[in-house]
Amino acid sequence: MSLCAALLLVWGCAGTKEVSRNEAPPPGPRLSIAVFPVENLSGIAAPVKPIREMIIGQLKRKGFNVLEDEALEKFLVRNRIRYTGGVDALTARVLKHETGVEAVFMASLELFSDAVPPKFALTARLVSTGENPSVLWMDGVGLAGDDSPGILALGLIEDSEKLVTKALDTLTWSCADRVYYNTERAEASKLQGKFKPRISYRSPGLEPGRGPRVAVVPLFNRSGRKYGGEIMVLNLMRALKSAGFDVVESGIVRSAFLNLRIIMEDGISLGEASALFGVVNVDFVLGGRVLDYEDYEGASGTARVGFSVQLISRSSQKVVWSSLSLNNGDDKVYFFDWGRVNTTHAMASQMAQFVGDMMVK
Repeated sequence: MSLCAALLLVWGCAGTKEVSRNEAPPPGPRLSIAVFPVENLSGIAAPVKPIREMIIGQLKRKGFNVLEDEALEKFLVRNRIRYTGGVDALTARVLKHETGVEAVFMASLELFSDAVPPKFALTARLVSTGENPSVLWMDGVGLAGDDSPGILALGLIEDSEKLVTKALDTLTWSCADRVYYNTERAEASKLQGKFKPRISYRSPGLEPGRGPRVAVVPLFNRSGRKYGGEIMVLNLMRALKSAGFDVVESGIVRSAFLNLRIIMEDGISLGEASALFGVVNVDFVLGGRVLDYEDYEGASGTARVGFSVQLISRSSQKVVWSSLSLNNGDDKVYFFDWGRVNTTHAMASQMAQFVGDMMVK
């Protein structure tokens, strides 16, 4: 029996309910949402269906009203929607009109490995439906079973289902806290200085102001990792939103690229950015290249991430920020693997957060 088939049988049942705190009903009315099929960016035949079922179960327990699968499937077929990794303006408007849901929950699977120790990484966002869709919440999680082994390896997680449940519990609580309590998830640790960009340039004229609107365009992927560009876009969207930018939903950016027939050869050009400004109505366009994005399976190996970005301003039609970030998971690790990062997601999210914070500070 294949791995995915086995997980469908095991995870498709009631599953292990593992929560980090009491699941009390949320204050006020419950938000009605649709949960799109999980976008698989892992590059392997990962168990996306049982993962989606786990996400739905956790969202329901945390106070969300989830559109039934039959109604969602009819909507997708009726409107001939095949791409579910993002939502464009037309789809958001029709979804609200036909189903009544107030938002759509989209998850992108970055990493799944059930080798011991298991590894899992996923990014998710909640986007409003109706007119002028916007990203209401965005977060991600990347875990490895040996992140915190502790004394005598008592904290080692060898069961992939347990690791996935832990990750999704954290992620869905983050969504519920943002929607119902207007609070953000506290990161487990502060940003580590070793993840700052190696090289950066900030124009003296870069004054983002309050809530500047930015579109993160597809990054040119020069790494050996399939979907490395798409994954890094999600990391940067999350980082910029956290830094205070109004981030345009990636499905809207994708639709604009298709309508403008933009085909990038080596990153976004000033001419292409100029064409996008009017179509998506943004103050800035962020593009760049992914140079390296490498995970590893098992207990030995080194995660690697490298990317460069450029921020183009609508007002000046110039590059007002550029940076190069390069890191390995074992950078500045000298004693018993203390400070080692085991997943590219955990490392890339910190590297991207530094970029976002440095732009606005």
